[in-house]
Amino acid sequence: MKKSIKKIINNTIISFQNLNSKTIEDNIYKSYDLILKALINKKKIIFCGNGGSAADSQHLSAELVGKYLKIRKAIAAISLTCDTSALTSIGNDMGFEYIFSRQIDAIGEKGDVLFAMSTSGTSKNILKAIIAAKKKGIKVIFVTSNILKKKPSFCDVLMKVPALRVDRIQEMHIAIGHIICELIEKNLK
Repeated sequence: MKKSIKKIINNTIISFQNLNSKTIEDNIYKSYDLILKALINKKKIIFCGNGGSAADSQHLSAELVGKYLKIRKAIAAISLTCDTSALTSIGNDMGFEYIFSRQIDAIGEKGDVLFAMSTSGTSKNILKAIIAAKKKGIKVIFVTSNILKKKPSFCDVLMKVPALRVDRIQEMHIAIGHIICELIEKNLK
């Protein structure tokens, strides 16, 4: 059992070592810059994801609205995964693939930033949310993985983490989100 634990820990370490690349670093900076500019212009950050990524989208939104490392002014952020009435009515009446895009149609504004997460990069509701965002002039950060083979052309930042296992992908997504939250908190006046 202890050998299994050590092996899992070592595999996690290797995954994070692979995350340490110039491409990922550049994309984290581009994401931070897009978000910072939006916040300076009094716009909001909109998060979405499915399953564990839904939980991560709520987590990252809470880090911005509440606090990350220090008490400071609240930051305008929302997760589209929280309104169960909207999710279930849209899903029931229009189809699950519209649960995020319909909300973006309702509350998204030009200059906002959509931070979309999908481990596979192929979730229909996430892709429709990205398309709806682009139609409204919303900048798009799409955080996914190497599972995604075809590069979507409608993202301002596409960040593919170097993993194929869902758990490793999600661990890296939340780490990237935390890095961005820290940068925003340190540099937003």
